[in-house]
Amino acid sequence: MMFAQDASTVVSKSNTVKDTTGKTDLVDIAKRLFHIKPNKKRKLEEKRIYFSVLPVSSSVPGGSGHVLVTSTTAGIYLGSRRTTNISSATFAPYFNLKGRFGLPLRTSIWLPNNSWTIQGDLRLLVYPQYTWGLGNDKDHDHRTLVDYRYIRFYEQALKRIRPYFFAGAGYNLDYYMNIKSDSANIDLKTFTGYPYGLDDRSVSSGVSFSLLYDSRNNSINPLPGAYANVVFRINPSFLGNDLRWQSLYADVRKYISVNPANPDQQNTFAFWSYFWTVLHSNAPYLNLPSIGWDPGNRSGRGVDQNRYRGKSLFYLESEYRRDITENGLFGFVVFANVNTVSGSESMFRSWHPAVGTGLRIKFNKGSNTNMAIDFGVSKGYKAIKLNLGEAF
Repeated sequence: MMFAQDASTVVSKSNTVKDTTGKTDLVDIAKRLFHIKPNKKRKLEEKRIYFSVLPVSSSVPGGSGHVLVTSTTAGIYLGSRRTTNISSATFAPYFNLKGRFGLPLRTSIWLPNNSWTIQGDLRLLVYPQYTWGLGNDKDHDHRTLVDYRYIRFYEQALKRIRPYFFAGAGYNLDYYMNIKSDSANIDLKTFTGYPYGLDDRSVSSGVSFSLLYDSRNNSINPLPGAYANVVFRINPSFLGNDLRWQSLYADVRKYISVNPANPDQQNTFAFWSYFWTVLHSNAPYLNLPSIGWDPGNRSGRGVDQNRYRGKSLFYLESEYRRDITENGLFGFVVFANVNTVSGSESMFRSWHPAVGTGLRIKFNKGSNTNMAIDFGVSKGYKAIKLNLGEAF
């Protein structure tokens, strides 16, 4: 039985030290171009940190045009690779000449033997973006640009209860300032038909309780395994909230290898679904479930971020991942997703699909980090996105 395993054998089933012999990444190519001699081979059990840095010019959703994005991803083992997942930190600052600026830092820390996992999401944003109001039935031109400043502080710690299963709690702060439309003639409460959280300032300060199942060994580029996360958030008045509200977020992912006999070659189907809902009618507008505003901001490829917002949101995505070259340097993906939200109409009456494809370039084979270039399209919208790491 799975739950009869001890901590020393839990991860070794899926987290055996990966042999990168014969594999190629952009670091190898750079060494060849600049005639850099490789370092001596490290011992398999030696702790090691891997960096991937990607300066790019990309289109950020929300109506702000092109921005300069610098994405840095670090992966490190804080314990034995055979019993400890790789920890990761991603810092992706961006700015443009039209008023958008962001300093987001996301961390996923795994302590030795996966005894604890600590998840963090810190952001300081100046974030003008379009909003369409609530529901599924708004035309693409029915929108206004909303400007605001945003501070996010999310931290949660989860302890392993059984192999792959964790439980814990955390603190969540959302602080929105200077909320306003770019048009002086538009009142946001009237435009959206929603009266809460659209004054000059909106603060949500709450505690969260989480259950996590994670049999993946690498969140940067998941290998076959499964992931499930349920987060219940409470925002009581004694923590400084003007509005008391709760939310529930449930996220499920599954990764299936087409050729498990050859795990070094990427040939995988990946599936992702989440349901996100607020449990009170007075949650602030900017805290309502919205496409592209999942915790990692990775949902809805091919759909404009914030395009669909409601008191509940259901999302489903599938993707096929495959290496093109045997050395793992190049690969591709094809994906499709669909979402629906609640508004004045029934939640499941209207569905909004998107499809796309992407190129994968191995950026760092040590941490299995890919540079992802995705093109997605939906009704009235198309976009190219660049990232370090997979969408999910």
